Amino acid sequence: MRRCARGLLLAALLFTTAANAVEETAALDEKEALRASQAVIGSSVPDHTLLDRDGRPLRLSSYRGKPLLVSFIYTGCFQVCPTQTRALFEAVKGLDARFGPHQFNVVSIGFNQPFDSPTAMRAFAAEQRIDAPNWAFLSPPSATVGKLTRDFGFSYAATPAGFDHLLGVTVVDAAGRIHSQVLGNRLSAAQLGEPLRELLGAAPLPQQWRVSDVVERIRILCTVYDPETGAYRYDTKLIFEIAGGLTFFISVGIYLLLELLRRRRDARSDVAYR
Repeated sequence: MRRCARGLLLAALLFTTAANAVEETAALDEKEALRASQAVIGSSVPDHTLLDRDGRPLRLSSYRGKPLLVSFIYTGCFQVCPTQTRALFEAVKGLDARFGPHQFNVVSIGFNQPFDSPTAMRAFAAEQRIDAPNWAFLSPPSATVGKLTRDFGFSYAATPAGFDHLLGVTVVDAAGRIHSQVLGNRLSAAQLGEPLRELLGAAPLPQQWRVSDVVERIRILCTVYDPETGAYRYDTKLIFEIAGGLTFFISVGIYLLLELLRRRRDARSDVAYR
């Protein structure tokens, strides 16, 4: 693209499908777009109601309880949005392998209303061959698009070629707060994996937790991204550190228990002697 040499700032911004053929300067204010994306970090996402690809209403609050990855697209884009979605799909496959698909959810939201209808979103998902159980394609009502995009810090501007818009994924925590913005046109499992690991590793165990919950938490904490293979592997050093720590605490616990039993036994002996 004409402006790709402008560095990391433009690496975080998306130019529309036909942007290369348009000679006019894009209407999107790049600095303001980045500022807006960072300004919403830490804020709670309001409970918007959208339609899924079958036209059924779905509230964003239904995703509470697990981290959520949110991507904004428009179905009339023939190059960048499909490429972005495919890159996210590949990243999500890596995240599924690392954390399990039951640990987080993904939504793609069509912001170009009324054209990004449930039917259009369903066709877009089919074209990209995405039918993951933890990934939804959603259509907001036209009247709420402006507020919805502002709530997520997502900026876009209409151009003769379509839209210029911010490219990336918003990471939302289990409580519905925006945790971080992962920006760029080539998202990877490594980029999205770190904020997800932070959220999953810090999440409290359920009140009625099981041993399998603890094992799953340790598994998440003990995997790292290997840039040489492009996959996740277990960090054996960290595994030994955790095992050593657990052994230490168990040993201390056993020692304290034995010491308590010894003192009680001595106390009974003193009473019996008297």
